[in-house]
Order: sequence, then structure tokens, then C-alpha cells
Amino acid sequence: MLEDRFPQARNDGPVAGIVMLGGAVNVHISEDRGAPALNDAGERVAAVAILARRHPDARIILSGGASEGHGSRSMTESALARDLLIAMDVREDKITLEERSADTCENAEESTALAEPKPGETWLLVTSASHMPRSMACFRAAGFGVLPYPVDYRTRDARMMSVAEGVSAFDLATHEWIGLAAYRVTGRTKELFPAP
Repeated sequence: MLEDRFPQARNDGPVAGIVMLGGAVNVHISEDRGAPALNDAGERVAAVAILARRHPDARIILSGGASEGHGSRSMTESALARDLLIAMDVREDKITLEERSADTCENAEESTALAEPKPGETWLLVTSASHMPRSMACFRAAGFGVLPYPVDYRTRDARMMSVAEGVSAFDLATHEWIGLAAYRVTGRTKELFPAP
């Protein structure tokens, strides 16, 4: 239900910008090993590289500061994602880092401030499909009208899931449902389960 809530936006017109939410890289392993380490959400980086080629004039905002438990480490999720995108031939001058946010609603607020979206502009939001409903609620609350571009699908026909896949999907869904409820109850968003 979470992954299917927002289908990938179909847009044939110009795209002013792309916002990618953090969560695609493991900061701790990347720093400890001296090489970027992608995690299960790494498809976000690949999607942005593809979108950057498709929309060469689009700005790219990589939103994600220090992750939980980040401590005094020097790299942020956004900086690591930038380095990967540059290695994939995405133009560095198109990339802006948003490194202050620590959660999804802060991603939305800080990205809105950086983007300064103008009326009529099209901006794409790249994040995991299961995370898209909560992300859209936060971006709507921030007044930033983005189009969803979900990636990192992890579910399939439930009859085909192994027990381990089912437990992992349940854990992911629980995290998202609690996040949706918590943001709504605390007034950070205006919708419990936003729709397209």
C-alpha cells in the first residue's frame, strides 16, 4: 500500500530541479572503508544520475545531513551522494547540498529554502517508494509542490515472499506508518496518508 500510493510522475515538459532525499549511503562504512557504501536505498543515486541526463538543465538538491549517531564524522549523506554522482558524470555545478536536515520534514523545509521554487516550475522528488507518502506530506506542509519519483521498490506479490522478506517489509512498513502518524499528531504535516 505504501509503495503503490504514489506512482512515478510522468512529465514530458522541462524539469527545473530534482530533490533526492538522503538515506542511500552508509556514512559510517563509507568513512571507515574510505569508499562510498550504498545501502538498500542506493537506487536513488542511480535514478538521479539518469534524471540528470534526461534533464540536463535541472538543478539537483541532495537533502540529508548527519544521520542518527553520526557524531563527529566529517562526511554527510549528501556529500557522499554528490561524489558518487560526479563519478557518474553528473555536472558538479548543478548539484547543491542540503546538509542541515536530520529528518524528512526538515529535508522538506531546508530543500524548499534552497530551491526557492517559482510558480509553474516542475521539481521531482526522488526517494524510496515506501517513504514517498511521508515525504509528500512533509513537502506539501512546507509548500513545495514536488512531483513524486519513487524508486527502491522492495515488495512484490506477497505469495512470493520468503519469511525473511516478509519480516523486513513489515519492519519497513511499521517505521513508515509510525512516522506518518507521528508527523500528523505533532502537527508537522496536514495529512495522515496523503494521496496523489
